[in-house]
Amino acid sequence: MLTVSGEEWAMVSARMGMLIGALVCSSGAAASTFGGNPCLTDCSGHQAGYDWAEQNDIDDEYDCNTPSNSFNEGCQSYVEENHGGVAADDEDDDEEDEE
Repeated sequence: MLTVSGEEWAMVSARMGMLIGALVCSSGAAASTFGGNPCLTDCSGHQAGYDWAEQNDIDDEYDCNTPSNSFNEGCQSYVEENHGGVAADDEDDDEEDEE
């Protein structure tokens, strides 16, 4: 059985995040995109949001609410890839059930 220390796991996890980010962020001749969202320059805002969501295990897109659109889009990309989008206990669903 392989044993990995917390520090080693953190390094592996960070590298995996960078690889995922590289796959999610693609660059074309016209413009760069991250998770299907256009980047204004280098996708760094999107990557920061994605990394933050990963580090904090964000599972609800409503937690991706900052003044930065690119950060929010990166955060939302993480949620969509890892938790299937908006949380299943979405409040709007509850309101529809009450009608």
